[in-house]
Amino acid sequence: MRTGHRMRSLAILGLVLALAFGTVMLGISAAKRYGLMGPVQVPSQYRSLVLSAAERCPRIPVEVFAAQLAAESGWNAAATSPAGAQGIAQFMPAVWDQYGVDANGDGKASVWDAEDAIPSAAELNCTNRRLVKGVSGNRLANTLAAYNAGYAAVRRYDGIPPYPETQAYVASILEDAKTISW
Repeated sequence: MRTGHRMRSLAILGLVLALAFGTVMLGISAAKRYGLMGPVQVPSQYRSLVLSAAERCPRIPVEVFAAQLAAESGWNAAATSPAGAQGIAQFMPAVWDQYGVDANGDGKASVWDAEDAIPSAAELNCTNRRLVKGVSGNRLANTLAAYNAGYAAVRRYDGIPPYPETQAYVASILEDAKTISW
């Protein structure tokens, strides 16, 4: 009996470790998708900034915008991606050069400053929303796809492009938006 109890305990421990390791290996979005994580929490230091920035593009629900930022960087203002995306809103340098704004009025638009990057992301969402007007499918989903893959790809494919990363990105954000916790 003791051996059986010990084996069950080891099996449970193994399952717990596998779930924890799996969460790290799958990434945050995939872990949430498989029910390994709870709701998306907007950090207190960004709450008012997200709410204020979301007013720049009222057609994008604030919960969707918050889920998008969480998906982009996990709220890490110093985040960088292997592809070269930078900051809390994960702007590629060329996109930042075109769409980055000095939202905090300090005289420079910085991708590393959440007070600039978050409002810039809201502005880019509005721009993308205009650019995907008339494209087949859900306009909100197409707007998110444009943020991830570029509006030209959304227009070329007349909807969300057939890129697994972009399809997962859009689905994850729309699902995560339902779990936003302020």
